[in-house]
Amino acid sequence: MERILSGMRPTGRLHIGHLSVLENWRRLQDQYKCFFFAADWHALTTSFDETGGIRKNTFEMVADWLAVGLDPEKSVIFRQSDVNEHAELHLMLSMIIPLSWLERVPTYKDQVQQFKDQGKDIMTYGFLGYPLLQAADILMYRANAVPVGEDQLPHLELCREVARRFNFMYSQVFPEPKALLAKISLLPGVDNRKMSKSYSNDIGIFSDPKDLTKAVNSMITDPARIRKNDPGHPEVCVVHKYHTIYSLDRVTGLEEECRRGEIGCVACKKLLNSTLDGILSPLREKRNEIVSREGYVQEVLSDGAQRARMVASETMRMVRESIKL
Repeated sequence: MERILSGMRPTGRLHIGHLSVLENWRRLQDQYKCFFFAADWHALTTSFDETGGIRKNTFEMVADWLAVGLDPEKSVIFRQSDVNEHAELHLMLSMIIPLSWLERVPTYKDQVQQFKDQGKDIMTYGFLGYPLLQAADILMYRANAVPVGEDQLPHLELCREVARRFNFMYSQVFPEPKALLAKISLLPGVDNRKMSKSYSNDIGIFSDPKDLTKAVNSMITDPARIRKNDPGHPEVCVVHKYHTIYSLDRVTGLEEECRRGEIGCVACKKLLNSTLDGILSPLREKRNEIVSREGYVQEVLSDGAQRARMVASETMRMVRESIKL
């Protein structure tokens, strides 16, 4: 069975924008040998001066994964820092990768500027090298494929180049992982900007009904629509964008009613709120059950780390042998 690897940085609660990613991971469990990891070392690249929440965020995030349907019987679920081989492989790869390869990663300068605008300097050795650490994460498990969105393709291409360079210089250890392009629903925040916790415009996957209703009610609708029976323009409405994803069986009818002024924004939001609550309510219940099991998340991570280290130790044996160390 082919292997895939993917992970997330534990930077805070997951929002509904992550849900389609996790649902894709859940489906992949039945087709691949999956390795999913909490990338706590990656969290240090931008939160090196705010480390207090990383451990708690890791446990919270993994509980979220389990609630959405990741199955530790099917997948290896672990914390990056519990497998020290990741750091060793990153170090070894750093000896053979030209600096220019890292400097040309498209997101590097963008993110440096983004954080600079927020008053934070992240121009560190670790941040420059984080795409290589990502490559080490993937190559460690000799993954055949990586589920990615289109914006992550440059990072995966770097990983492929790293594998080619190592294989050419030493011996054929690493497969070149292919991209599993998933159709991920890109949801805007309630204010129509990119959904982000830093903007406070996100909807948590496990929001309670009161918070969910508050978020939906704050969604921006058609600014040109003053009265309930004014003709609407659904293409500019955040509520409509959510309906196109979560109300597929009725979205065409809702769009036509909106354009004819037959349904008001308040009623449209109520329908969306009901739909989202129907989707998220079972996930909330499942998560409550998971966190009520004392020690369960730690047990999943400990078992996952043990299984991950078995693969990682074999990879590093092959790497050391190839380099003749």
